[in-house]
Amino acid sequence: MRDASVFSQQWMTVPAATAGDVSPASLLQCYFAFLRRVTCGLVRPESRADGVRFRLAGTRADLIRFLPPRSEVLDGEETLFLAICGGFLVQGKASDRGVLAFCVAREGEGVRLTLRLADFCPLILGGSRPSRPRKWLYSLTQAYIHRLVTIRFLAGIYRELTGSGAPVRVVKAMVVDGEPI
Repeated sequence: MRDASVFSQQWMTVPAATAGDVSPASLLQCYFAFLRRVTCGLVRPESRADGVRFRLAGTRADLIRFLPPRSEVLDGEETLFLAICGGFLVQGKASDRGVLAFCVAREGEGVRLTLRLADFCPLILGGSRPSRPRKWLYSLTQAYIHRLVTIRFLAGIYRELTGSGAPVRVVKAMVVDGEPI
């Protein structure tokens, strides 16, 4: 984004007949298990009374820290928000910015499942005016890993819900106010 914050949104649509009772809370729990598995236990999501933490195994280091989950239903879309409130991967001055959201929207014959990271200020960018090398480094590391993990997570959810593999196709899309155009 113009202020060097990050916006990333990945979504997929599953047939309504196979979606069952999928909810943002169930997606979050599946995401926790998936992160543990895909990182071989290196990243350990923890739910606590004071919020959620993505911890680096064997340390007290919080990679990212979130406030307790907050749920909302708006225009038929259920969303669970995790507001970022700190962590090693977050810029210190912007530790209270950003949100990770899990969304479920029933539309027609399908159910759209969305993961959205918005207004995130990664430490690696260094500030609101990152240099070209910092942008390049972020793109090749954190951004790439986030995109890969999210796509693999959604493909796994599709396989779990439908019993078959998803035809994964990455399509770049323009997004305005959280909606593809």
